Amino acid sequence: MKHTWLVGILAGALLAGGAAVQAQQKPAAPVPTGEVALGTITLPRAVTADGKPLAGGRYTLRLTAQAAQPTVAGQLPDLNRWVEFVQGGQVKGREIVSIIPAAEVSETQQGPDLDTGKAPRTGSKVEMLKGNEYMRVWISRQGTQYLIHLVPAGA
Repeated sequence: MKHTWLVGILAGALLAGGAAVQAQQKPAAPVPTGEVALGTITLPRAVTADGKPLAGGRYTLRLTAQAAQPTVAGQLPDLNRWVEFVQGGQVKGREIVSIIPAAEVSETQQGPDLDTGKAPRTGSKVEMLKGNEYMRVWISRQGTQYLIHLVPAGA
């Protein structure tokens, strides 16, 4: 009789614990699917994108539907995708873009140059980071953040 009682308590505790874990998990944040134009940016200098040279200049950025592999452990595959640099209607280069859904921006670790509390809803910024070792393209579109990191040519 005691075993039945203990088994019932353990089963109830496990079921309640599983329900609590499910309640804490958030549904997957929506991110765009398919190709999406992210906007136009100007690269102030030549960079390396996907291991290939990409000249400085004005580009339209187009998010592709292609997931970048390998993905970061524990991250949804559609949060790392390829973005194309389009100029004159032709793809001149591509690079991996990391996507931070609008619902998760407030949970992102802030750094000295990324104040997530003040992330713009729409716009873009191209800036050099870490002693001119990296160029970051930061695009915000309807609160979703798109981060592209490039290496300056010759670095």
